[in-house]
Amino acid sequence: MRHRKSGVKLNRTPSHRQAMFRNLVTSLLKHDRIKTTDAKAKELRRWADHVITLAKRGDLHARRQALSIVREKAVVHRLFEEAPQRFGDTAGGYTRVVKIGHRPGDSAPVSMVELTGEKPAGGSPKK
Repeated sequence: MRHRKSGVKLNRTPSHRQAMFRNLVTSLLKHDRIKTTDAKAKELRRWADHVITLAKRGDLHARRQALSIVREKAVVHRLFEEAPQRFGDTAGGYTRVVKIGHRPGDSAPVSMVELTGEKPAGGSPKK
């Protein structure tokens, strides 16, 4: 039985899976959209929505929890500045997954994951 076992395994060890999704979340928050396989994209939604919910909360404990997932301080700082304006009025669903076809090499289904919501005007420059 698979009761209370959330998340997909993706044929990886737990440490590899955790590192992979941390890197994917960091890239998504840094670049606002990334391309990845469908299975990874669907699981990435859970991770990204959790981090954005922490950023909307905005307190010190939430920032430390976000830093335990996203290891780049600049990305977390920018997210905590932009999240209340960008996602403040929505309750969940901060990411959008759009299927874009198949990868040429192995014919794996590929999706584009992007953040919803409008970017705040006069956003901070990327570092």
